[in-house]
Parts: sequence; C-alpha cells; structure tokens
Amino acid sequence: MEKARLQTFIALVEKWSGKINLVSRNDLPHLWARHVEDSLLLLPHLPAGITRAIDLGSGAGFPGMVLAIETGIEFTLIESDTRKAAFLMEAARETGAKVKVLNTRIEGAQTVPAPLVTARALAPLDKLLGLAVPHLAPEGVCLFPKGRTAEVELTAARALWHMEVERLSPQADDACILKVSQIRHVGS
Repeated sequence: MEKARLQTFIALVEKWSGKINLVSRNDLPHLWARHVEDSLLLLPHLPAGITRAIDLGSGAGFPGMVLAIETGIEFTLIESDTRKAAFLMEAARETGAKVKVLNTRIEGAQTVPAPLVTARALAPLDKLLGLAVPHLAPEGVCLFPKGRTAEVELTAARALWHMEVERLSPQADDACILKVSQIRHVGS
C-alpha cells in the first residue's frame, strides 16, 4: 500500500519539478534511490510510539512527506517557498499523507513542539540546531541526514551547543544520520 502511495508521490515530484525545480534535473532519474531510500533510512531510528513530528525546510518533501506516507505519523512540514508549499499540499491530498503544511519561515512558524524534528540539506548543524530547538519537545530528538561535512559541522556546533549525538547508518561516502538530543545553547 505505502509503496503505491510513494510512487504516486514520486510521480508528482517528477511532474512538478519541471515547473518549480523541486529537485535537480540530474536527480529526476534517481529519485527513488537518492531521495526516497535516503529518507527511509531514518525509519529504524524514529522514537518509539511517536504520533507527531516536524520537518524543517521541507522543499520537495524529503524526508518529511516520505516518512508521513510510510509511517502514518502526522508531520508538520514547514516550507517558506509558496510554490513548494503548494506542491506539498497537493502531494498530501493525492497520497492521503497526514501532514500539515505551514507556508512560512521556520523562525516564524507557530508549532506545538514535537518529539521528533527532521531536516535534510537545510543548513549546517550549528544553524540547524537553532532552527530546530523551538520546535522540539523537551525530551525529543532530531534526525538529520548529513554528508561528508558531518564531522566539521559537529565541531562547529559544539562551540555553540551542548548536545548528545549518535552517528547512525554510516555509508560508504561518509554520509550518516545524526541523532541529536538533550540540546541546549552553551550560554544556557
């Protein structure tokens, strides 16, 4: 069932990408491997029993829309680009995903803090943590896929933030998922 819904979602990404550049033209033939499968790598690391999550800078819906489709978890997708937000609303309607789309900047989004915050290819970790913390419940976790710069980003972030970090799902190209919790600013 979910695979059919994910395929519907991918077809929408392909259709809309020609109009609003959701993903690069070079990525279109590789949507499943580069975007859907990457998003699904977060599945085994989702906190048990959660019913809500927030995805920051959702763009084309990776990973938030994919995880909402696959798990049934209610996701709030925050996207400032009006065209991309319209795409996300249409994708939610077509796939039946339980998502709420907020067409606003992350800094101005009014949310009830959630036990899980995700973001992919949004910002370096030191900035990303500042965006995530207002949307994260006190005992919540963040799952952030990161590439080769993960170690450099962690070093920079530790100058500003106290946090617990686990590196998950290391891959051949040094990519990993950072599971970050117990986040607080160094000055607090």
